[in-house]
Amino acid sequence: MNKVVDFPLLVFALSFAVMWLSTRVGAVRLRQRLNLDESAREDFGVILGSTLTLLGLIIGFSFSMAVNRYDQRKAYEEAEANAIGTEYVRADLLPVADAAKVRTLLRQYLEQRILFYSTRSGDEIRRIDANTARLQTELWAAVTGPAATLQTPMMALAVGGMNDVLNSQGYTQAAWWNRIPTAAWILMLAIAVCSNLLIGFGARNAKAERALLLIVPLVVSISFFLIADIDSPRGGVIHVHPENLLSLAGSMRAQ
Repeated sequence: MNKVVDFPLLVFALSFAVMWLSTRVGAVRLRQRLNLDESAREDFGVILGSTLTLLGLIIGFSFSMAVNRYDQRKAYEEAEANAIGTEYVRADLLPVADAAKVRTLLRQYLEQRILFYSTRSGDEIRRIDANTARLQTELWAAVTGPAATLQTPMMALAVGGMNDVLNSQGYTQAAWWNRIPTAAWILMLAIAVCSNLLIGFGARNAKAERALLLIVPLVVSISFFLIADIDSPRGGVIHVHPENLLSLAGSMRAQ
């Protein structure tokens, strides 16, 4: 399911087609099989209102989930920049040669982290992940080597800072994997289909109200599009821009 919602425009097109088809089925097929007389229309209105209310609650809940995950990804991007910048400064605690090596590796590592946020190619992402893992190994070796020789509180600060750098990448990756569950998408779709079936079935004159019957499918499809766009880390137009990492890279170049 995540592979589909990574393309919000596709989600919009598919959901609109399904919602519109559901409305037409309700307006044509169900009305041919079932007769809704005026005495039952009041009860039908209660059922339709309850279904639409439930749909609105589910969409609002899913939208809140997507926004929270987006905010989490932004927070971890800031945490990554802070961790890398702090360790870049703490490199002064290492011997001169080791400090220069750590700073060089941190600059390379920072470039990979910026690419992680900006690229959308699957092959490029795998290459970035491989380079990131390699640089993490080199960074850890660059601080633990001197720390094994000089076991001082200052060296412990340098090692602790590097540990924060490595952990921050893991937290970021976990946040990017944390998506709206597939079950939530299926539940939203099922309730939306039922709602549109009922709307079509309750239309007094399906031909005269054909334009009006497009409103709910369109609104629901736009909602699905927005949720998918915010929930997808790399798809769509709303995604985390590595502002803090880019600012840190500019500061390093200035130094």
